[in-house]
Amino acid sequence: MSKREDILDISRFGSEKGIRHGLVYSEVLGWIDMGHARGDDVRALMASFSAGESNGKPYYQVRYEQKMAFGRFATGRFNVWQIKKGRTPAERRSIALAMMMSTAVAFENWQSMPFFSWYTDSGFSGEDLISDLFGFYRVNFPRIYWGELKIVCKESALRRWDHYGPIGRYKNTGFLPLLFPDPAEKFTCHRPYKGQLPRFMMQVTPYKFTLNEDIIIRTSNKSGIINSIE
Repeated sequence: MSKREDILDISRFGSEKGIRHGLVYSEVLGWIDMGHARGDDVRALMASFSAGESNGKPYYQVRYEQKMAFGRFATGRFNVWQIKKGRTPAERRSIALAMMMSTAVAFENWQSMPFFSWYTDSGFSGEDLISDLFGFYRVNFPRIYWGELKIVCKESALRRWDHYGPIGRYKNTGFLPLLFPDPAEKFTCHRPYKGQLPRFMMQVTPYKFTLNEDIIIRTSNKSGIINSIE
């Protein structure tokens, strides 16, 4: 659940590298939750592909999950797919993107359930899915994206927050950015609108199942709810 005090003063940072938490506004992607965009989950997923490809078995399992914690209690959604060994790096990225996207949507829907929505507005909050997608590309195609994203200064970000209200009020159930024009700009319609993904975030196509599947054993797919107390 993003809050006004989460907005970062980007003048303190030379780039997005090293920022692990906080909220920034991009003229290309809209609000970005740097926690979602960190990519630790995707990094672990890609490592599990590498480990599976290096073992001696014809198939291996990969698991991807997203979860939220309330004190010692954690809950979320996950997917487990069984993969046939021999996948190229491009195939692994495609499969990983499909896993991330399907799980992220299921997780946001889970957060939107009445037993959570009374406490948090995070379900499909406008910054969540686009931040997940940015995190995927940061991990798989690492470079400095700060300039390309056109991150605005804190003053400009706060101006948007104060004019439009908290980003959690605006729901985005897809992976296109939700943009908020600067209210200080004259002759502009000050309404949120859907933007387009930059080219660097369209390099990978999510994997699609086909008939007579032999890359992924579809019947071995698992999805479910994470409920744990640590």
